Amino acid sequence: MMGSSEKVVLHEEEIGRALTRIAHEILERNPRERVPALVGIHRRGAFLAQRLHGLLEDLLDTEVPLGDLDIGFYRDDVSTRPDAPVVHASHIDFDVTGLTVVIVDDVLFTGRTVRAAIEALFAYGRPERVQLAVLADRGHREIPIRPDYVGKNLPTARAEHVHVRLRELDGVDEVAIAAPAALESPA
Repeated sequence: MMGSSEKVVLHEEEIGRALTRIAHEILERNPRERVPALVGIHRRGAFLAQRLHGLLEDLLDTEVPLGDLDIGFYRDDVSTRPDAPVVHASHIDFDVTGLTVVIVDDVLFTGRTVRAAIEALFAYGRPERVQLAVLADRGHREIPIRPDYVGKNLPTARAEHVHVRLRELDGVDEVAIAAPAALESPA
């Protein structure tokens, strides 16, 4: 899994603690009588949203709306990418109009993915408020997007890459930073 020029910056326990803290912060910033909905961005954001969903339902002892978004066709670079976007179906089986919706993603980088997610979300209605929860914020914003909830701030060089691995997809929970040389393909 981990390459030689990667540094693991979050292990399973730390990811669990970060998600628990985010769940508590969501409750602190939102009135209990108006339960926020969670919408994860495919792929890893959707799994993180499922985990937050379980934590919030346990803390609130009530149902919390949960959905997921595929933002492939909402990306601003969809026409310039060499490959067609991989399409995952979006699942939002509730009316978002009037709700506080917390968009969940794994890594916040330029902000473009979140911009696309907000556009996709508004295709389902007009939420009262939209908040953003991310496991890792690595900086380097290109558009004015700021997370409301952050698991860990990761100062990175622009050329570095942040790898989020989740047990649902990768068999392990960890966040690692890869040096630029680790991104090159072996000859």
